[in-house]
Amino acid sequence: MNRTEGKRKKKRKKRKKKEKEKEKEKEKKKKKKENTEKAKKKKKKENTEKAKKKKENAENTERTKKKKRQRNTSTANEIS
Repeated sequence: MNRTEGKRKKKRKKRKKKEKEKEKEKEKKKKKKENTEKAKKKKKKENTEKAKKKKENAENTERTKKKKRQRNTSTANEIS
């Protein structure tokens, strides 16, 4: 084996190593992106559930207020 063959071998090895590193980086980025997407979806779901509960609570309080008003007016009518 002469010098140039050795050099080629080293260069090839180096190139393959770089390619592997690039591939690893790609995988890392892909995984990170997937995780962020999952987190976004989870957060969105939680927020929608919170909003739903808040809306239901507001409706319930409104209903109870209405009932209370009706009770008060009916008792006031009976008194007068």
